Amino acid sequence: MFKKTTAGLYITLTLIQCSNPKADNIDALFSEYQNEAPGAAIMVIHKGEILLERYYGLADMSTKTKVAKTSNFRLASVSKQFTAMAILQLMDQGIISFSTGLRELFPEFPSYAEAINYGQLLHHTSGLLDYEDLIPDSATVPVRDAEVLELLLHQDSTYFPPGSNYSYSNSGYALLALTVERLSGLTFSEYLEEYLFRPLEMDESVAFVDGINTIPNRAFGYHVDNGNTQYSDQSMTSSVLGDGGIYSSVSDLYKWDQALFNFELVSEDLLDSAFTPWLENYGCGWRIEDYKGLKRISHTGSTIGFRTDYQRFPEMEFSIIILTNRREPGVQYLAEALTDIYLLKE
Repeated sequence: MFKKTTAGLYITLTLIQCSNPKADNIDALFSEYQNEAPGAAIMVIHKGEILLERYYGLADMSTKTKVAKTSNFRLASVSKQFTAMAILQLMDQGIISFSTGLRELFPEFPSYAEAINYGQLLHHTSGLLDYEDLIPDSATVPVRDAEVLELLLHQDSTYFPPGSNYSYSNSGYALLALTVERLSGLTFSEYLEEYLFRPLEMDESVAFVDGINTIPNRAFGYHVDNGNTQYSDQSMTSSVLGDGGIYSSVSDLYKWDQALFNFELVSEDLLDSAFTPWLENYGCGWRIEDYKGLKRISHTGSTIGFRTDYQRFPEMEFSIIILTNRREPGVQYLAEALTDIYLLKE
């Protein structure tokens, strides 16, 4: 197990620790999620201390179940950091590397994939076609990661020469999940349970496969349109795991957040590489950007019935988690508002 070093310079900022901002200010930010509307779970963390917890609205409108600390939301693309971590663990064991070619593990790929390697898959520079655009209009059964592979095997080109450009690729992350399966001998869900969730005591997080496992304390997805709320939980792409199929709660994500700060899952050097962008601003399952002079490592999630955001400011050991079970709006602006209140005191 690797522990965080104390070396390094830290930006000097004043952080609100003794008292939270007035509850009214936070409640006003999340007014759309309150009472009997689809809800939200929010957590603000500084150096392991939970500065703010808020739970608004309903996780399940049919049963009037309220959002709680253990409510499990579909993370959507926030899932990608877990997929990337599984690959990084295999790299830490020397089983695979950034330079490993895709066709070394998937020799059935046509020649167009000859130049694609795992670093490109992780950093969205492979040029693979988006599987969402390849699903036939006649399809009636949701696709899974294995079907993504089949769709890609029938293509003959990429958007651009691999490694030459950036294009966000859900296809690449589906292949990463399948890679975990080929190298570990476990299903992707089993691997995450054995090597990520169970060691961190993320007891209720799950890569959901209908008919195989269940989602405890499940939050269902909704769409709110002109005041009318419609059930909107699954789509044709909701069964693909590697790009967005994980469910988790703020309670479990707190454990995940602290494990990242303490280097509990892979070596410090390898995790640092995950937080280093290649082209554009993308690392391994994370966006790396500047926010008002601070390094921000983050990811948003968006799917048919959920919007999520997870932001980390490593220099301040400060993190914000927002999980919601409604299609719109995006919640990055809410995470940034909380950052301004707690971290920058704006």
